[in-house]
Amino acid sequence: MTDQMHHHHPSAEPAAHSSETHAGHDKHAGHSIAMFRDRFWISLLLTIPMLALGHMLPGWLGYQPLHVTGARWISALLGFAVFIYGGWVFVRGAWGELKARQPGMMTLIALAISVAFGFSLAVTLGFPGMPLWEELATLITIMLLGHWIEMRSIAQAGSALKELTKLLPNTAFRVTGSDTEERINEVPVGELKAGDVILVRPGQAIPADGTVQSGSSSVNESMITGESSPVEKKPAGKVIAGTVNGEGSLRVEITGTGDQTALARIMRMVEQAQTSRSRAQALADRAAALLTYVALGSGMVTLIVWLLLPVPVSYAVERTVTVLVIACPHALGLAIPLVIAISTTLGARSGLLVRDRRGLEEARLLNTVVFDKTGTLTRGEFGVVEVVVPPGMNPDVALALAAAVEKDSEHPIAKGIVRTATERHLSLPSVIRFAALPGRGVEATVEGRRVLLGGPAMLGSLQLELPSEIRAAAERAAGRGQAIIYLMEPERVLAAIAVADLVRPESAAAIAQLHAQGVQVVMMTGDARAVGQAVATELKIDEVYAEVLPEDKAGKIQALKAEGRKVAMVGDGVNDAPALLTADVGIAIGAGTDVAVEAGDVVLVRNDPRDVPRIIALSRASYRKMIQNLWWAAGYNVLAIPLAAGVLVPWGIVLSPAVGAVLMSLSTVVVAVNAQLLRRTRL
Repeated sequence: MTDQMHHHHPSAEPAAHSSETHAGHDKHAGHSIAMFRDRFWISLLLTIPMLALGHMLPGWLGYQPLHVTGARWISALLGFAVFIYGGWVFVRGAWGELKARQPGMMTLIALAISVAFGFSLAVTLGFPGMPLWEELATLITIMLLGHWIEMRSIAQAGSALKELTKLLPNTAFRVTGSDTEERINEVPVGELKAGDVILVRPGQAIPADGTVQSGSSSVNESMITGESSPVEKKPAGKVIAGTVNGEGSLRVEITGTGDQTALARIMRMVEQAQTSRSRAQALADRAAALLTYVALGSGMVTLIVWLLLPVPVSYAVERTVTVLVIACPHALGLAIPLVIAISTTLGARSGLLVRDRRGLEEARLLNTVVFDKTGTLTRGEFGVVEVVVPPGMNPDVALALAAAVEKDSEHPIAKGIVRTATERHLSLPSVIRFAALPGRGVEATVEGRRVLLGGPAMLGSLQLELPSEIRAAAERAAGRGQAIIYLMEPERVLAAIAVADLVRPESAAAIAQLHAQGVQVVMMTGDARAVGQAVATELKIDEVYAEVLPEDKAGKIQALKAEGRKVAMVGDGVNDAPALLTADVGIAIGAGTDVAVEAGDVVLVRNDPRDVPRIIALSRASYRKMIQNLWWAAGYNVLAIPLAAGVLVPWGIVLSPAVGAVLMSLSTVVVAVNAQLLRRTRL
């Protein structure tokens, strides 16, 4: 892998919001990870001497505090500096929340540190009581640490896809001139435009989307599709920016650069999904807003109650500050956005692109999945399913003979015969005097023999008798709705070839996995009932709707929903668009890297029906994490607020503001770590 792959050209990256906005967690708008980190370290340096001179550390560790002349003033100056430098972030954040009439986390922190600061300043200037400078500095330092950790978690959650853009090289090798006088120049990626031809050498990252003009290689596309096996590329094959070329050289004509690449569109879709509202997010936001008012009310009640009791004013202020700090709806605010960011990114890296968050949320409730047949459960292209020959004839020889005759035909069935012969690595004999016989089939001379290929009409015109094995094969094929093609010489039938739309090898596993998840599988097809039933029997599908016109698909989905079922529709996103939009969850499959699919809540990059049960697994795992986080965040506050207010003081249990800040930060870290565990989900 060349060094240049690790450079990153700005023009190649789509405009992106900050990762914290991605997650819908914009409470730190305008703040950076580096800012919280720097303010934490400087505040910590200022707080250490205050702890050494004050009463908190000696009280915890049981030693005599240092006696330094003017220690009171040193603590006051250092505390003032920490408040202005470290605490102002929270005051500015609170001002933004109050202007938006949405008091929340920043408002509570700012109120807590402002109360502690105002009281300590008054005491230093002569008001009776004990100042809270070191409590204030410790509180701010721990808060800065908590926010730094939190913002790093969010950034990491949203950055996995951005890492892909770092694979895009800075430069590309543009090919100009004619075949005889070809010139190769290294140019910045930003200068590439559609229609340019570039040379991609072995091991290089592909800088733009394009079509292979010449050369053959295998390309690692796992970073886009989640598919681990390299994909063979030959002339006319499509390549994607950000993927890595294997052992061959490719000349590629560019079709899209920068914002127009599949990678850029995928990233835009992921951003859109991460910022799209979800029901769980709305619930968490309401809970966080409610908790803010509960915290403010609890703080006020705490202050009034302690002022009425025979304790120092500083003690009442300390209890109030602890309540305000410990009740910050921090963990609650982070519980859902972090899960959203991680699950959406996790899906995208596995080839599951979430266009609408609600679609992914609903997927956990699905009990019926409707598949379109052609191109979804099947390949959407003909292939040979059976070759039957009389005794003494080799099926492979018969298939090679048929493929040789049909080699240059454009007919879909002919193409299917040739494709199957190629896949089986059969060598084709040479053909002369090829002729089409309108309405009957084709004929040719192969190695001196006259060979004919056609259906029942050709058989009838030659008045040939069918051997018993071939007659039985024809009846089986008819029962399954498959096309039957006869290979003949003028005097005898050589073989019967059954041709059908080939079932994808992955389809059976996909349906077995859906059944294991408790989901019923329905197949919808415009084909005849015999064709549909044959595929359904092979794949163990529960229900079949055959001979359904494209315009009637949405009506069938509506009927299933009317039965009270939670329905997903899986289709190709073009002619299935109305049905995808009607279903509870629309899944557009086989979009490849053309992710601009308007219908469908989820877009599958690969043509793999096994990705459907993976969506349900991701949805269920995400929901579990959201619920765990909400319970943790809410349960913590139910216990922490009364404790901070001092209900256990008669039993000697008292929380200082610093301990309150530690507990609040810990609860946020627990939520962040629990969300990160989602990455271990096996999809």
